[in-house]
Amino acid sequence: MVSLSSCSDLHLTMRHTFYWFFSAAALSAIVGCLTPQVQPISTAIIPAPEHLNVLEGTESTCVWRGDWKWHIDDAWSGSEQVWKTWLPGSARQSGLNLQLNRVEGMPREGYDLEINESGVTIRASQEAGAFHALTTLRWMLPPNTDDAGPWALPNVSISDAPRFEHRGLLLDCCRHFMDPAFVKRTIDMLALHKMNVLHWHLTEDQGWRVEIDAYPKLTTTGAWRTESDGMQHGGFYTKAQIREIVAYAADRNITIIPEIELPGHSRAAIAAYPWLSCTGDSLEVPCDWGVFKDIYCAGEDSTFRFLEQVLLEVMELFPSEYIHIGGDEAPKVRWEACPKCQRRINEEDLHDEHELQSWFITKIGSFLAQNNRKLIGWDEILEGGLPDGATVQSWRGMEGGRDAVAMGRDAIMSPTSHCYFDYPIESIDLERVYGFEPEPEGLHGTGRILGGECNMWSERAPQELVNSKIFPRIVAMSEVLWSAKSNKNWEEFKRRMGLHYGRLDAWNVDYGWEAVPIDISCEPADNEGHLKVELNRAISGVDGQVYWQHAEEDSLIREPFDRAFKLEGEGTLVVNLSRDGISIGKPWRFPLAGHVGAFKPVELGHEWSSYYPGGGAQGLADGRRGSQDFRDGCWQATQGADMSVTIALGKTQQVDALSMQFYLYQDAWIFVPDSVRFQWSTDGENWQGDWMSREVWNRPMAFEPDETQGAVNVRVPVNAETQFVRFQAINPGPCPDWHDAASSASWLFIDELVVHTP
Repeated sequence: MVSLSSCSDLHLTMRHTFYWFFSAAALSAIVGCLTPQVQPISTAIIPAPEHLNVLEGTESTCVWRGDWKWHIDDAWSGSEQVWKTWLPGSARQSGLNLQLNRVEGMPREGYDLEINESGVTIRASQEAGAFHALTTLRWMLPPNTDDAGPWALPNVSISDAPRFEHRGLLLDCCRHFMDPAFVKRTIDMLALHKMNVLHWHLTEDQGWRVEIDAYPKLTTTGAWRTESDGMQHGGFYTKAQIREIVAYAADRNITIIPEIELPGHSRAAIAAYPWLSCTGDSLEVPCDWGVFKDIYCAGEDSTFRFLEQVLLEVMELFPSEYIHIGGDEAPKVRWEACPKCQRRINEEDLHDEHELQSWFITKIGSFLAQNNRKLIGWDEILEGGLPDGATVQSWRGMEGGRDAVAMGRDAIMSPTSHCYFDYPIESIDLERVYGFEPEPEGLHGTGRILGGECNMWSERAPQELVNSKIFPRIVAMSEVLWSAKSNKNWEEFKRRMGLHYGRLDAWNVDYGWEAVPIDISCEPADNEGHLKVELNRAISGVDGQVYWQHAEEDSLIREPFDRAFKLEGEGTLVVNLSRDGISIGKPWRFPLAGHVGAFKPVELGHEWSSYYPGGGAQGLADGRRGSQDFRDGCWQATQGADMSVTIALGKTQQVDALSMQFYLYQDAWIFVPDSVRFQWSTDGENWQGDWMSREVWNRPMAFEPDETQGAVNVRVPVNAETQFVRFQAINPGPCPDWHDAASSASWLFIDELVVHTP
């Protein structure tokens, strides 16, 4: 078993140990108090129980001194050893009475827990419910299991059961391999928050992680890749390790659902066995991210013999009811050009490649059904026809889940808007996660929303960063998926979360920020284009130093947290955070541009994507510039559409130049415009300025061939008096033929039309 109080080898070097609502000193006084008093932390349970009644007015409380006297129903004797390890304290005949009774008629994961001066009584119908009750009891004990007693438990009565039956975390061990010990520790943390599913992502373009006896090259070749620096990365889980992890999870009421990606995200398998692809070309396991055009060939019967054998061996390892088959992001370029796939379309009387994918997944689903398993797929499996019996995991918003329920199917909700924990805290903070509602509005049909998952994709999160991405956000998700909707209260959750940081510290969890710790607000400082900037603490107790990086010189801005200050020109505001004089985490960087167009009236000629609003209508002229992270909230984007912005300066004035930033990230389907035009006018009707093709303004780009991500700035001279300025960008069209997502609509990202004056 992985100890939750002594995993120093998994402890990260960077952590912040301050809390929103509860000082460390106060918490230490509570948990270390030797007087047996009932403390507030005793009832700060997350997720919030369905019904909790603290029995006030009683003259005595239940006092725990570190020992338990266990009384376990004979039906649960097989779990006794694990349960005694799970709950802190030794088992002695003289300890506090702990009675676990099996009763009929309760929900599978439901339980009743009562504490009075005589001891603790737990009632449940199933082992899962009893285990959750023990977990609730654990939350009433000191977070540090070495803490000396006595510890007073509240006289309390709890009746509890989860709202949703599926409460999961997707852990992607393909982009970055994670040690078996780390996976076990993750399982422990899931169980401590009453989550019950580990969705284990085991095959991907960048690595195959599960041992398959019939196809050894999947791990000897497919599990390893050579990085751009020449280093090798990889690893896989042996069958013995998987069986051990599956059993470990089952003891903690965690079901592991494996994901075996098909027909796309299969480059690692194709690198091992090239005959699985349409072309048969020898390919490397890729070291970059994105969507790749080489996928399993749907026209070859040998492809299905391979997949069926793989799934047979996977089903031997994982007893879960469900097997996840992915089904997402499968470009049809190879199928369109493959004679074998085209023949399959004709033979099966299919209309196109989308129906071929549906046929492919249906064939796999039928095979799983023959083996008494059910299929889960990402919401792309709705395209071309949903296979019989399939459960949809909705990630591209809520529509996939809504459509599945309308069709009488089940759905699992994990939209990018709330559940993608690989996204930075700027995009999804703790409050946003807590505001997630898994049941979409306008839900009709006989299907069900089974629950939800938070997704931890690991393209930019190797093992040492995973906990700081997951925590504390998964704590909020645990309450969203367990607690009754009527019991959700953000302010009350914050109070309990403030106390819970003490437990996370005691459990050596290297949690990240719960929100962006510092933000800035900008407004015009004058009529000359200067910015008035004010720093805003999102978390109390934060201090630091601020530097203005301008014209390659850093200038220190003194007392930045106590007053607004004025900035001139273009540059980056760099904030080094600290608490009590100790530096905390990475610097926060805010690219800014003070110019005469900022905060002037704006007219947009496009509708921005709801995923990337970039500040809305004023967002392209607000003094904030997009950073090197296209998800920072400043970039505005459209997919498959042109973009334009017009600014009315309010008076005629001399303008030297105009500039605009684009974002380039080909792996994420983000391309620079096909052509652009900067224009200026004195009356808003007669415009000057010509179109510029990509070849003209793209020539000075400093990107090397493998550096295809980042902001690209384009500036054109004006040297004229003008009152109106305009920028237009033409979308480059579908992803080009050479791209792995060829024919898919590309994205266009822009930010801040900067008006340069003398």
